[in-house]
Amino acid sequence: MNKEKEEMQMWNKSKLNKKHDDYVKLSNEERLSIIEKACQQVSRGVFYSTIIIITSFLPVFLLTGQEGKLFHPLAYTKTFILIIDAVLVLTLAPVIISFFMKGRFRQEHENPINRGLETVYLPVIRACIRNRKTTLGVNILALLISVPMMMSLGREFMPPLDEQSILFMPVTLPDVSNSEIKRILQVQDKIIKSVPEVDHVLGKAGRASSATDNSPISMIETIISLKPKSEWRPGISKKDIIDELDTKLQIPGVVNGWTQPIINRINMLSTGIRTDVGVKVYGQDLKQISHISEDVHTMLKNIEGVKDLYVEPVSGGKYLEIEIRRDQLERYGLTVDDINATVESAIGGTPFASTVEGRQRFNIHLRLGQEYRNSIDRLKRIPLTSPDAGTIPLSAVTTIRFVDGPPMISSENAILRGAVMFNVRERDLGHTVQEAIDKLNKDLKLPNGYFVEWSGQYENLIRGQQTLVYILPVVIFIIFLALYLAFKSIREAFLSLVTIPFALIGGAFLVYFWGVNLSVAVAVGFIALFGIAVETGVVMVIYLNDAMRQLVAMKGNSSETITKEDLREYVINGAAKRLRPKIMTVCVALFGLIPVLWSGGVGSDVMQPIVLPMIGGVLTSSTHILLVTPLIFLMTKEYELRKFGKLEVHDVQH
Repeated sequence: MNKEKEEMQMWNKSKLNKKHDDYVKLSNEERLSIIEKACQQVSRGVFYSTIIIITSFLPVFLLTGQEGKLFHPLAYTKTFILIIDAVLVLTLAPVIISFFMKGRFRQEHENPINRGLETVYLPVIRACIRNRKTTLGVNILALLISVPMMMSLGREFMPPLDEQSILFMPVTLPDVSNSEIKRILQVQDKIIKSVPEVDHVLGKAGRASSATDNSPISMIETIISLKPKSEWRPGISKKDIIDELDTKLQIPGVVNGWTQPIINRINMLSTGIRTDVGVKVYGQDLKQISHISEDVHTMLKNIEGVKDLYVEPVSGGKYLEIEIRRDQLERYGLTVDDINATVESAIGGTPFASTVEGRQRFNIHLRLGQEYRNSIDRLKRIPLTSPDAGTIPLSAVTTIRFVDGPPMISSENAILRGAVMFNVRERDLGHTVQEAIDKLNKDLKLPNGYFVEWSGQYENLIRGQQTLVYILPVVIFIIFLALYLAFKSIREAFLSLVTIPFALIGGAFLVYFWGVNLSVAVAVGFIALFGIAVETGVVMVIYLNDAMRQLVAMKGNSSETITKEDLREYVINGAAKRLRPKIMTVCVALFGLIPVLWSGGVGSDVMQPIVLPMIGGVLTSSTHILLVTPLIFLMTKEYELRKFGKLEVHDVQH
């Protein structure tokens, strides 16, 4: 028993001695020197990667209006984080590494995770290098397929944010009376409350006592608060609720409109249009504007996706006109001022006193009672005192009648304006409006001095698109310049930049199959993806260059000493080198973004279109960087070796 115990101790001791034989003890100076060189190797890449990511967000900084207010905090937050991160990586990180990187370190292949990754990766990268045409062809084919997929996507300004409530905005005839609009409002509220998912209903007609609210009495605004989704009927959505309410609220003479409270106020303040889209008709004559607006209404009503179509009335208002018959004034010895004073005091009211209550002062107006002025016949009998004929009725010297006129006169830039408004449902905004524009351009005939202008969410969509289209080429040039400064080589800068279009593949596929429309939010997601893709590509090129330096140091820089097999093996080793941190860079981005896909709170419908292109793009760009970038790098080095007889080895260190 003791003998077996002694043999076991001797075996453990020999195994421990064997481990110590492989262990190279470094002095503190040597250890710090190695840490310094390792930090220098990646410092340039980290610095320029930060510059590239910040530059990629330049289009977001240049967004204006509603989209700028929404995404500027995101851009500023990420930029400040990256700046601080770059400073810490270059200053604090080496110091912390020097404190904790002590003792015995294992080889890369001893780590089970790294060993497993290399076991999978090395056969795949060798197969890709053997089948070069197939590898490049598959990538190019995927890129070509993604282009028509992106072109076929719908377009909208911003993803609709679910505000957990509904704003019902019906309009009726402009000459509706107070009692009738009140009755309609009560009937509508009762019908709305009958739907089980509705919690509270609050409606108003007309405008509040505010100069910012110019709503006519013919327009109703009803805010509908919904119950929590857990209390809804099974399988019903918000769209189903709106469709059900719209079916129940079909009242003759009333045009329904459905939106949400917050976006409605934003639209009205920014564009003057209370619906998703509006066609503004400008001109000099209200009657002609009304005719053109009706023509536009007729052309748009059969277009797919156009809902709640409504013409803003520029006629149909009722006005009480009292026309003075001047030929009768002289007969009765009256003047125009006498008639005006009587009409003002009898109908409008004349201030005759004031009252003070605390610090408030109120004027007291005097006029005829309601029963003496509620019809034209009674107005005609308002008495006038004539110096020549005694008391006479108002009708003796005036003609009193109702006349038609504009219920409200709208103007912009000193030009009269009418509007045709509609919402877009069951179809994307971009294609719906584009079809409407094409139809109006083809069929609408405008007289001289009249023109139309598209407004609402479409106006914001065009503005955001123009900003992105103008600034993206500048951004790509700045990214290319930063890559050139990092590698001192146009070819290798292009090698890192080419990851951007291949990153679009995954983003396009995921956005397409998720059923999301192109919007400013999706564009911001692609912009964020550019920086991530280029950053990972920079890391790969750094290690491939490092492998080339090792090859030149071992075999010299000549085509006579370096064979194609040597070049291929060193490129494969350089690609597989530090595979774990490359995969970690991708996984960190994915682990941070994927949970957003399953979020369901308020705002998730805006966040998901941002992260979808990032998730899909990170997957395809990382695949491209791990498999295609080494292949293209190898092909460029073979070209250099064949043409120049040597390799261009670029120093990516400081």
